[in-house]
Parts: sequence; C-alpha cells; structure tokens
Amino acid sequence: MASQKPPPGGSTVKNDKKKGVSGLNLDSNGSGIKLLDTILSASIPALILMHLIIVPYTKVEESFNIQATHDVLVYGTPSSSIHSKLSNTYDHFAFPGAVPRTFVGPVLLAGISQPIILLLGFQHAQFIVRALLGLFNAFSLHVFTRNLRQAYGPATARWYLLLQVSQFHILFYASRTLPNMFAFGLTTLASSYLLPNPKSIRSTPRRQRLAITMFVFAAVIFRSEVALLLAANLFYLVLLPAISIDQIIFPFAASFAIALATSVPIDSYFWQKPLWPELWGFYYNVVGGNSSNWGTSPWYYYFVSALPRLLVNPLSYTILIPYSLYHPALTPAAKKLVIPSLLFVAIYSLQPHKEARFIFYVVPSLTAAAALGAATLSRKSQLVTFILFVSMLASFAISTGMLLISSLNYPGGEALSYLATSLAQSASTNPGEVVSIHADVLPCMTGVTLFGSSAAAGSAFPKLEPDGGLIFHEKGSRNKGVVIKVDKTEDESDLVHEEFWRGFKYVLTEDPDKVRERSKEVDWETLGVVRGFGGVEILKPGQGWDQRDEVNVVGKGKILEGMKERMRKLTGGWWVGPAMVDRVWILRRGSGGDTGWKGREESA
Repeated sequence: MASQKPPPGGSTVKNDKKKGVSGLNLDSNGSGIKLLDTILSASIPALILMHLIIVPYTKVEESFNIQATHDVLVYGTPSSSIHSKLSNTYDHFAFPGAVPRTFVGPVLLAGISQPIILLLGFQHAQFIVRALLGLFNAFSLHVFTRNLRQAYGPATARWYLLLQVSQFHILFYASRTLPNMFAFGLTTLASSYLLPNPKSIRSTPRRQRLAITMFVFAAVIFRSEVALLLAANLFYLVLLPAISIDQIIFPFAASFAIALATSVPIDSYFWQKPLWPELWGFYYNVVGGNSSNWGTSPWYYYFVSALPRLLVNPLSYTILIPYSLYHPALTPAAKKLVIPSLLFVAIYSLQPHKEARFIFYVVPSLTAAAALGAATLSRKSQLVTFILFVSMLASFAISTGMLLISSLNYPGGEALSYLATSLAQSASTNPGEVVSIHADVLPCMTGVTLFGSSAAAGSAFPKLEPDGGLIFHEKGSRNKGVVIKVDKTEDESDLVHEEFWRGFKYVLTEDPDKVRERSKEVDWETLGVVRGFGGVEILKPGQGWDQRDEVNVVGKGKILEGMKERMRKLTGGWWVGPAMVDRVWILRRGSGGDTGWKGREESA
C-alpha cells in the first residue's frame, strides 16, 4: 500500500548509529532529538519577534497598512457622515499612494490587537500589531513544517527548520505590514495543504480544496500575482495527474466569490467609492505598465540574484535542490515542490519591475526541497552531515549580519523615537502642551508612522481633539499629556513659505540647511542627528581618529560609534564595519514666533 512506503527523506529508513554526527543524528527519536524538535519549533516565532525587537520601525512600502491599522484603531468606523469623518481623519485620503490597497488586513489587525493594546497600553500598539502579523506567519510556517513531517518524515522537517531559521528575509519581513506578508501566510498554508499525507490518502481532495481557497483569498484580497502561483500549482497537478479540472472549478469559484464579497464592501467603505483594490492594482501595474516607474531589472534577476539571497545557503541551490530533483527516490516529491515554484518565478520574470518580496511565497517550498536532499545526504557520512551543519551556521551568521545592517536603515523612526522619549519625560511638567512636528520625505520613508508619534506619552487610547490632534493621557490621570501633531506636507508650494515653518516646534529633516534657508527668521537649534548605513568602511591604524562629532549623535549610530572606538583599541586601530553617514536631523525652534500656517495641514 502507498501508505506503507517509506516517505522520501523520512524517518522510516533504518537508523545507522555509525552514520551522522554523534549526538546530531536527525533520524533518531531519543530525548535529545525531541529537545531539538522543541527548540526548532519555537525558534521560528522567537526569531521573528527578535527581528521585530531589533528593528521595530517600518519603511515606506509598509506605510499604507501600518497607517491604516492606526486609523482603524483610533478613529473607528463611523456610521454617519462617513465620507466627511473618514476624509478628515484617515491618512489614506491625504496620502493615497499610487494604487489603492485593501483595508481587510488592517481591519483584522486592529480588531485582534485592540484588547491587547487596551491591556498593555497604546504606546506599544505598533509592536503589538506587527507581532500579531509575525506570529500569524510563524503559525503558517509551523503548519507547513508539520505537514512536511507527515509527508516526508521528521528528518526532513528538522533539516527544513534548520535551513529556514538560517535564512534572513522571511524572518525579517514576517512582521512587516507589506501586502506580500499578509498574502505570505495564506500561500504558505496553501503550499502545506498540497503536501501529501501518506497516513490519510482520502483527505487529499479536501486538502487540495483548502489550498485553492487559500491561494484565491491571497490573490483576490492582498496580492494579485499569487494567481500565477495558483495557476502554476494547478497546471502541474493536472499534468501529473493529481487533480481534475472538475475538482478545481467549484472551490475556485466559491472562494473567489467569498473573497470578492469580503474585499469590495470593506474597501468601498474605506475608500468611499466602488472598489476592488487588487483589480485596480493589476490594471495599473500590468496593463498600464506603470510598475516600471519604480525601476526595471533584467529577466534573469530573480534566478541569479533574488533567489540566492532568499535561500542564503549556497548549498541549497547548488547541491541540495539539484540532488533532490535527480535522486530517484526523491524526484517525485522534489518536482512537486520545485517545478510550480520556478514556473511561477519564470512567468513573473516577464514583469519588468522586480523585487525580492514579490517571490517570497516560493521560499518554503524551495527550502523544503533542499531539506529533502539534506535529509538523504546526511545519512551518507559523518563528514557530509558536518559540512551541512557548518554551512547552516555560516548562513545564520550571514543572516545575523544582514539583520544588524538592516537595523541601521531606519533613521526616521529613530529620530521620532528619540523625540518621543523627550516629550514623554516632559508630559508631566507640561500637561496639555501642543507639539507640532514636521517630518520631510526621508524620515517618513524610514520609520515615521502615526504609531510612532503616539508613543510620545500616555498608555491609554488617544482621544481625538476637535482640531484634529490626538491627546495621549498618562495612565491613571485625566486631562494630562501632550497633543502630538505630525505634519507630512510634501507640496513645494507650501514648503517655500516662511510662515509654514513658524508653525512647528520641531522638524525632522534630511537637509537642515534647506529648512534654515526657507525660514531665515526662525532660529533652529540642532538637538541631534541620526546616522544611517552608508556602506562598509575599512580603517587602518591612524585613520579617522581625528574625526570628532560636533553635534549630538543619537540612536544606533551613537552605539555603533562607541563599539567602533572600543574595537579599534583592541585591534590596534583597524576597523572593518558599517560606515555611518548623517541622515536625519532633529531641529527645535528657538526664536521666530509661532504664527501658524493657514495652508494645507496634515495632522496625525
């Protein structure tokens, strides 16, 4: 019977105690390997949260969903004067972006996070919201691992987890509010349901229906390109044949109708016009060809650049996956994992604008194919197993380095955090103070969010002020706190007016000279500068010691400078590491008055 055959890479192969590294035999079932299973299972959510803690800020690609979640939490969903209330408070009316995005994800995050935020305080809201998304993606990876274990044995599942935790991008992006990461959890669940279950062959049709449903929801609501991944998987399953056209039609049509009935009413409400966002986005980017406005890459970019970086470990794509494809016992399983994934990537390569995040969905399947090869090769000799472990340790070290460098790319978030901490300290001495902050483009692209300004003071949900500001009350107090207003005006016709700048107490800017030039009658004091990653530098003994900061460096740049100085003392003056450059300046208004600005106002 099929269920009695040893699964490729599975644990039904007889264990040879002489093979594999002593104490690291991933085919065994002793207490040591059970402890390893527990550690590996917990490592995915733990590492996702660790990445979030180290890099708590967001970038411009994530801004719609994080701002929309904030607005749903703070302003709610009005039932009367809807257009007026939404357009006067919600961020997406002032900054709609190139194409409208769905509110389904933000509504879910806001609804689930609200009781947790009420318990822990609104100053932790952004972390909580992102943690929930990250844990959902961790859950999807857990289900994928569990189904991989059922399909191909515990050794394959263990090697898969070892490979997965040594990769950077999925763990880093899992908690990031990109549309791709809302879709990623669904596509990973879908891929897990396409894995065979030898113990329950009869469940295959039901699992296939679930997979189709997950793919369709991801494509219709969050990212339309997932439709290509669904088509690639169904095409391969029909060719096997492992599914018939008749078995596809009903689950596809039913899930499509439900997904559409979910997206259109919700998004039409929040955008205040009849709307299916992903259809709009598909027409704008693909039919209209506007995605090229964000840059183009050669057709081979995903294969020679993106996929190697996503998998990190060079053994995965040079040895392990090819070995799985050509080993007779592994070929059927490997082909089901690899062919639909690479077919999706090949078709999507026709789109001129390319980003690694567009193909995140294939990483679990390709990593599983590599794990099949690792599980089989590791039985051949102790040396092979040792080499595999060393390669994964090296990949983990590389991924850790990528994480640390990535943490230096959010100067806007660091600048606002520094300012928010200062304001929180003054909240008790200046209750009710109105603090107006202008943030220009670079800070807004590198971490300034509505949640970030909300962290300035207080732990309760902010109260909406009549003039559009938000007041944050301290815990256990009433009518205390500070009113935060963050302006994100980009219109040059406003920025050239002297009166515009007089309306702000603080400015976060990448160009302090331009601010001073446009507001010559205002005395701007430099509170500090946040530095960001500017490449890698190599300093020899004697170089750079005479450089002394004339301004107050804040954030991670200050920590790194201290580490750099201590390290150079230990190495005799040598340094190889990140080169930090000035990115965001924090300015405070001195003299010059506060006349206010009667032009366009954007307040948090």
